[in-house]
Amino acid sequence: MELTDEDQSQMFSRPERDSDVMRHWERLLSGEECSSDALRRLIDDSWRRCLNAHVDPGRDQAPPPLSENSLYSLHQKHGDLLTASTPVMAMARDFLAETGTIMVLTDHSGTILSLEGDPATRNEAGIMNMMPGASWSETACGTNAIGTALAVRHPVQIHSAEHYCAGIKRWTCSSTVILDPYDNSVLGAIDVSGLQQTYNKHSLALVVATASKIEGRLAKHEMGIRFRLLERCMHRLTHSSSDGVIVFDRRGNPVKANERAEQALNQLAEGRIGSRRMDIASLTLGHATDDGLPAGLQGWIRPEWLEPVFDNGQRIGTLLTIPIFRPRAIPGVPQPVGPGAAAHEPGKLDCVVGKDPVLLEAVERARHLARSNVPVLLLGETGVGKEVFARGIHDCGSARTAPFVAVNCGGLSRELLATELFGYAEGSFTGARRGGMTGKIEAANGGTLFLDELGEMPLDMQPHLLRVLEEGEIYRLGENVPRKVKFRLICATNRDLRQEVTEGRFRMDLYYRVAVTSVRIPPLRERLGDIPVLARALMEKLAAQHGVPVPHLSALELGELASYSWPGNVRELRNVLESMLLTGERPRSLMAQGSPRGPALDVTPTVDRAPGFAGDHRESRRLEQAELEAIQSAIDGSHGNMALAARSLGIAKSTLYLKLKKFGLDNQVERVREVSARAR
Repeated sequence: MELTDEDQSQMFSRPERDSDVMRHWERLLSGEECSSDALRRLIDDSWRRCLNAHVDPGRDQAPPPLSENSLYSLHQKHGDLLTASTPVMAMARDFLAETGTIMVLTDHSGTILSLEGDPATRNEAGIMNMMPGASWSETACGTNAIGTALAVRHPVQIHSAEHYCAGIKRWTCSSTVILDPYDNSVLGAIDVSGLQQTYNKHSLALVVATASKIEGRLAKHEMGIRFRLLERCMHRLTHSSSDGVIVFDRRGNPVKANERAEQALNQLAEGRIGSRRMDIASLTLGHATDDGLPAGLQGWIRPEWLEPVFDNGQRIGTLLTIPIFRPRAIPGVPQPVGPGAAAHEPGKLDCVVGKDPVLLEAVERARHLARSNVPVLLLGETGVGKEVFARGIHDCGSARTAPFVAVNCGGLSRELLATELFGYAEGSFTGARRGGMTGKIEAANGGTLFLDELGEMPLDMQPHLLRVLEEGEIYRLGENVPRKVKFRLICATNRDLRQEVTEGRFRMDLYYRVAVTSVRIPPLRERLGDIPVLARALMEKLAAQHGVPVPHLSALELGELASYSWPGNVRELRNVLESMLLTGERPRSLMAQGSPRGPALDVTPTVDRAPGFAGDHRESRRLEQAELEAIQSAIDGSHGNMALAARSLGIAKSTLYLKLKKFGLDNQVERVREVSARAR
């Protein structure tokens, strides 16, 4: 900030006029209107601000400082400022001790963050609460160098009688603001204070030079963060050929974009947010909030398009990936192929059967994502076909000939899951296989790792997976030598992982690593119009597996299938069709009994029925009894192993625990385990 000649003349105190200044202060407090050449305009303006703010002129100390916990939080918030200031203030320590002064660092509100300097002077300052956590703004302590410098945004010197509060008038101080080198906003203030006999005009030059050094260190630190941010994002900027990618710094300002970003923004402007075109340079996201989302998130940006960028546990920026939507191909109508209009690439995703628009959009999005190597999170209820999508994404990608390795994180105990994922070395535990075992992560090297039911992964195992994703290295259990791995990650969950993060059951940093992009797969009840074509396709596949002729599904049978809500989704439909194929029973009968791999959870047709339907209550009781018997049978058959019981029922382990609580079977599991242990 450039200062005028008048501003510069206002910066310095004139101790020889102390008596006149004191008389002016007394007249001001008594309500007299007066003027004096002895009083600088800077001081007069500040005193009047204090009068209007009803600051107590008799105050002899600052308000009590913050609590220890609050001060710790404040230090965390202003970590960059403290890091840049500490070595600079330490360099002035000897000089301050010789002159009987102290140096004070505050935040932008005037709250003290740290002090350095003469021990005796620090003790004197402590009497008036000049200590970390105390506020020295003008509204808290009246006219003083810290508060006034923050109010006027330029260097000031306040001496003795010029202070507004009587208890502070025996001090002399010089201060200036510290500006953010990026946007020139005020980050804090640096101050040199001492008792009035330590007055030195050059103290102001000291604080100005100190502030300049701190700002230089902040600029260097910010540049380093930007270099690390671009280094982390360069692969995504150069290898994401189908989507627009924009990198934002930690303040939410754009830093760099790929060549498709402008096209993606123009498409959004034309088709989604009106005709106004957007300029990349004008975009802003704002700082991240507690839930990880930027505070200034604009309505057209979907949360799943955002990915925070971390470095050594610190959030250094945000990556925005804007998908480029292309019109679906219409049979018989040639489609243009060129920039922004890629040709359709056939793959396993063609076996996803259905014509529902929401399903087709999910298939198209999955096919586009298959061209890049970014992690994908598949969202949907149990049984919607998430593994089919995962295999399809793998088969449409560049590594289609490499391994596809699937792991169900909810179907194994914690110990088994650890060995399944990471493998182990020979002799790492009793019963370990000779030569050790290759884990599924290592087996997926060069290909795709599919982690199903990711939300079931134990919390204490999540940091180990995060390390693999961050470092590209894996340690087998019992080994201390890392093995390099590189794979495409696809995860699936039927849980709301954001809610899991909020409730402390899932790590936020892991969530942002796995949820770079997402595909939401609709449940079967939301696309009942696909039942006829889906049922015929599944029946053809089942008939081929069992070596029997493909049976004909009548219109009545298809109607019964289409009238059901299918809580088990495509998996439940497949089980019912398989039973029809093998037993010849009608769909209605099978849906009332429950599928072979688990009880039907809801056989209420989706068509409306009159209130008070006579069979509702009896049918519900029969279904609950069937469900209870199936769960008891599964637990007995698995000898109390909940993972095996859930697998045999075709449901997630977490769902099984909810059922146990519903039927009051919690204690039965322990009894079954005890009986099984005695039998062995």
